[in-house]
Amino acid sequence: MNTLRRLRNLWIPCVTTIVLGCFSDAVAQVRYHVEDLGTLEDGFFGCTMGVNNHGWTETQYGLLEAGKLLKGRVAINFDGFTFPLPTLGGPNNWDNPFGGEINDRGEAVGFSETDVLDPNGEDVCGFGTHLTCSAFLWRKGNMSALPTLGGNNGQATAINNRGQITGFAETAVSDSSCSASSPSKIHSPVIWEDGKARPLHTVGNDPDGVGNAINDQGQAVGSSGTCGGATIHAVLWEKNGTAYSLRDLGTAGAAAFGINNQGQIVGLVPSLDGSTIYAALWQNGANGKVTNLGTLGDFAAIASGINNKGQVVGSTLDSTFNFDAHAFIYQDGVMSDLSTLFPAESNLFPTMANQINERGQIVGMATVLSGPHEGETHAFLATPVDERIDKSIADVAPTHPKSNLPANVGKQLLQRFRLGHPQ
Repeated sequence: MNTLRRLRNLWIPCVTTIVLGCFSDAVAQVRYHVEDLGTLEDGFFGCTMGVNNHGWTETQYGLLEAGKLLKGRVAINFDGFTFPLPTLGGPNNWDNPFGGEINDRGEAVGFSETDVLDPNGEDVCGFGTHLTCSAFLWRKGNMSALPTLGGNNGQATAINNRGQITGFAETAVSDSSCSASSPSKIHSPVIWEDGKARPLHTVGNDPDGVGNAINDQGQAVGSSGTCGGATIHAVLWEKNGTAYSLRDLGTAGAAAFGINNQGQIVGLVPSLDGSTIYAALWQNGANGKVTNLGTLGDFAAIASGINNKGQVVGSTLDSTFNFDAHAFIYQDGVMSDLSTLFPAESNLFPTMANQINERGQIVGMATVLSGPHEGETHAFLATPVDERIDKSIADVAPTHPKSNLPANVGKQLLQRFRLGHPQ
């Protein structure tokens, strides 16, 4: 099986994006204050997925065994306080890695298990419980379920500052592109507004889709394709709901994960021969060309966040599709390894960058380098400050630190967040 097909079959990721707030020729002058957001409980890992312009973050905390996610909880972090969000009746809730899960009003989105078994035996939340999975909105201290399109399950991925939400919702129609051993309903890309679900078109004959990000103009981006991700197309939805397929490098398999208010879009795109996955930038909407941002020399890269200054953050993957290679920031035509910009005293080696706000604050996950928590995976918030770096993480940790996450956790996370649903 070629590398592109493997990535398609493992689709959408937990994770990537990281950025600084300075020019590339001044990188050595940038210093980050790095806040370790830790883990929720012993044995959990932490990964921050979203950050608003106040520096409030939405973080997922999970427990893994044998590479499988057994428990998960979403929490809001602000002013040094961590507040776990309630569920919708089931034991777990979670969020998706791309898009922007918390807006400037402190409204947050994600998905939660309910206390009702799925009548079709589906496991859309992915915890192995086969409970129904509902998209949620957290607003003013209240957790509410978002409606589907006639099916039993849904997931919310991003919310803009107007309160528009994107993700996917199930219909009542069986998905013929799924295998007989894993039946499922069609997953329709959707925008929720004023408590109502508005379905979005897919491109071509694709039955399934997901909205991954939405800007303040109401433009959304994501992917459409078939069950299990055997076919994937990057998609832009304009404010009127019209769907456009974004350009690739000649091989299908591109996906879009972030969009800023200028309409610049980031994601990933395969090479022409399908051997490499590049971080990607699209400009000028559906008519614009795609720019290959590179991979930092690693096997694959995913750009997951972009702010209105055009700073891009993301992550690279190794040849086994694990998110434990490098977090990066791309600006002024240069992709930089985030670990070279973290001060040594932070004691964290960044392995994943997921989002960047207008202040240049970056969130993601990192490996603890030393001390009683050595090897643990912690969530972080990195804030740029105007000081010179005397020593960076790269100076004291020239080789990649060993993480306590299972070797195949990247595959598990990719499976959880791929387009569509399992074959």
